[in-house]
Amino acid sequence: MNWAAFSAAEPDLAKTVEERFGGGGAGVSPAEHSTHHVLATLRKDGSPRTSGLEVRFLNGELWLGMMPDSLKALDLLRDPRFALQANPGEGQTMGGGDVRISGRASEVTDPAIKAAYGEEVEPPEPFHLFRTELTEVVRTYVEDEKYLVVQVWKPGEPVRTLKRT
Repeated sequence: MNWAAFSAAEPDLAKTVEERFGGGGAGVSPAEHSTHHVLATLRKDGSPRTSGLEVRFLNGELWLGMMPDSLKALDLLRDPRFALQANPGEGQTMGGGDVRISGRASEVTDPAIKAAYGEEVEPPEPFHLFRTELTEVVRTYVEDEKYLVVQVWKPGEPVRTLKRT
C-alpha cells in the first residue's frame, strides 16, 4: 500500500505523520522541527544500520532519495525492508508524537519518474530513488500528561489505539 492509499484509509493519522516528517506538525513550527530523520536498513549480515535521511511526500508517494552507492541504498537494493523514524525535534516537546513507518522500498529506475522527482526536489545527481510500500505506521504520544497512547496501523486494518498509564 502506498502513501496515497494509506492517506485515503486513515486521513487523520496520515496528516499527523506527514506533518511530523514534513517539517511542521501539531504544535511544532517548521523552524523548530528538522526534516532530517532516521532510516533503519539491514546490512548483509542481517544486523541493523541506521542512517540520516530526508524524505519527501510527493504525488501520493513517500519517496526515499539517496546518494549513489550509499550503504543505505545498497542495503535496500539487497533487502527492501526498512523502518523510518521522524526526528523528534528540539527538547522533549515532540509535537505530534513519536512517529515510525515500516515497509519495503523499491528502486525507481524509470527516467521520467526520476526526472519529475528531480525537478521537484533538485537532488544532487546522480541519485538512487526508492518508492515505498507501507507495512506499518505507528504514532506514540502522551495524552493529558497521564496516558501513553500508541496508534498502530497495518494495511487492511483500522487504526488500533492502545492507552497505558
